[in-house]
Amino acid sequence: MTRGKALGLAGSSGLALFGALGHLPKGLGVLGPDRALAEATPSGQAHAASFQSHALGSRLHFVVHMPASYAGGSGRYPVVYFLHGLPASPTSYLQLTWVAEALAQTAREAILVIPQGTRVADSDPEYHNWAPGDDWETALAQELPAWIDTNYRTLADRRSRAIIGYSAGGYGASIIGLHHPEQFSVIQSWSGYFQPTDPTGRKPLSVGSVAENDQANVEHLIPALPTQFAQHPTKFAFYVGASDPTFVPANSSLQQALTAARIEHLFRLYPGGHTTALWRAHAPAWLALAVDSLTGALVV
Repeated sequence: MTRGKALGLAGSSGLALFGALGHLPKGLGVLGPDRALAEATPSGQAHAASFQSHALGSRLHFVVHMPASYAGGSGRYPVVYFLHGLPASPTSYLQLTWVAEALAQTAREAILVIPQGTRVADSDPEYHNWAPGDDWETALAQELPAWIDTNYRTLADRRSRAIIGYSAGGYGASIIGLHHPEQFSVIQSWSGYFQPTDPTGRKPLSVGSVAENDQANVEHLIPALPTQFAQHPTKFAFYVGASDPTFVPANSSLQQALTAARIEHLFRLYPGGHTTALWRAHAPAWLALAVDSLTGALVV
């Protein structure tokens, strides 16, 4: 079940970069040594895959969706990493075929990777590094891209990688992307929040010391972002539904803080709540926006 972290339209900056949204109001096989079979999908092919993660002390599972042109060619592709909501089950990532369908609708050529975000039913690790053997951020920011780049024809460069997520996955994408600017050049949060919370989404969650909590809070990273974005140009975009029962304040607060700091970004407030219907409705436009910002992206 997607986290029900129960949620003003402020202005947005950087609209010249994001003008594409100006008009717009969640039997596979295994790749590599465990390869079994591939399944045809609207976007081409999908592989269920896994590898032994040192950061997690267990296997990390995920699905890789290839564009339709992948099997018959030799070209390399940008990669979109997509994170699901929490709390969730270990197999919740398998339910996000609609993301691949939305990407196919855009006619953009990119590889889509959708990893698991928990190993225990109803678990809520917040995409955080908790301790050796439970370091989700390291697994997803470093180990997974390295494995994908080794096993698929990718453009292995930050300029060709995006990280996106909805709800808790929006937090995960934001914090992982900002913590690892050497890995990702596009960051998107769909109905997300910007500091760790308990499973209800209504209470902040401490991840340790004051310093650790500061590092896990996106707004607390803002003072360093002008320098970081100058060194590592990044397209940061986020949206929330106006009727979201929990996360409108968090999104509006971040929008205001980024604007005050003159940090280029895109923010949108859409009609709707904290629902898959909202995310599916806007997925093609926002995925197109992400892929169009990546080096090597193609439109077919």
